[in-house]
Amino acid sequence: MPELGKLAALKIDPSERAVNRPRTGVWLLVLVALLAGGGWYWSAHQGAAVVRAAAVTIASGPAADASGVVLNGSGYVTARRRATVSSKITGKVIEVFVEEGHAVREGQVLARLDPTQPNAALAYAEAQLAAARKATAEDAARLHEAEVTLGRQRQLFGDGIIGRAEVDAAEANVEAIRARIAFTTEQMAVADAQVQQRRADVTDTVVRAPFSGIAVSKDAQPGEMISPVSAGGGFTRTGICTIVDMASLEIEVDVNEGYINRVRDGQPVEAILDAYPDWRIPSHVIAVVPTADRQKATVKVRIGFDKLDPRILPDMGVKVSFLSEATVGPVRTAAPHVVMPKSAARIDAGRTIVFVIRGGQVERRAVTLGTEDAGQVEVLSGLTDGDRVVTDGPATLKDGDRITEA
Repeated sequence: MPELGKLAALKIDPSERAVNRPRTGVWLLVLVALLAGGGWYWSAHQGAAVVRAAAVTIASGPAADASGVVLNGSGYVTARRRATVSSKITGKVIEVFVEEGHAVREGQVLARLDPTQPNAALAYAEAQLAAARKATAEDAARLHEAEVTLGRQRQLFGDGIIGRAEVDAAEANVEAIRARIAFTTEQMAVADAQVQQRRADVTDTVVRAPFSGIAVSKDAQPGEMISPVSAGGGFTRTGICTIVDMASLEIEVDVNEGYINRVRDGQPVEAILDAYPDWRIPSHVIAVVPTADRQKATVKVRIGFDKLDPRILPDMGVKVSFLSEATVGPVRTAAPHVVMPKSAARIDAGRTIVFVIRGGQVERRAVTLGTEDAGQVEVLSGLTDGDRVVTDGPATLKDGDRITEA
């Protein structure tokens, strides 16, 4: 019976079964709790937008700094006098005498075109003029002969030798020749005008600078066709080079229309080129262009340099500070003011808004902004110190959306 003893040894003691049952139940409860917590976390964060946020803070110091800055902006250096020089006629370029960066004078020869065809047209027009002159001289001789014949006919008619018909025929001949001379004279004038036109075409094969400046681009090479109307499409150039009058450099800035009341003609400005951040350039407002861009809600302002410098180049980026003066109004007193990162501001339906974080959701709020400085913008209304605003998030973010901060 040894086998029966082994089978008996394999049986589970009822006391041990009762002890192990509670441990299994505990593990089941833990597993259910973990699954429930994970499900809650997944449902709470499903569809939440990932954003970056920053706090609205109080900045000490004046809204306008000690130098009297009432408004900051950015723009570009532009040239009021800039031209792509082309020829007046279509032709093949045979010589180009300018390179990028070269200074040119008004009237200087920039390029030459092939004059073969214009010279041939000029020779043809001159031949037509010569033929018209010879025809006029021949008609003048015939007129003299007809007038002599008419005198004789009148004398014979007076002596009663010939009748009136012969005299009338002689008079008609004289009038016909005179009319022909008038016609050939007009033809000679037309031929002379054609000669002048062909000479102008020959002159136009030489392309000259319309004003003094600097060549900033070279657009044609010898052997290429050039035309003022680009008749040949992509195979025909429309210009020889582009010239910029460096004495006409100024700054163009787009100012938000909400702050344009802080800008006046003649107002002092301090300009800083992006290429030379430590160089402060005295400038002034030339004019506020009297029209607004409805798409960008901005007004263009032209700013002139008090003194030009060779380091100032067209299309350079520039930051400007509009300085206070008597006509601009008093500068706000030095007092703490609310500021936020400029990146938090958004434009929606023509209004400036921000998204404020409230309990894991965002709240859309309209704000009024003031001056900008070093990436921070003054908040005149809509926010208070301690508010957290979204600085980077989806463009589709809307009021009430759930968010998760990165």
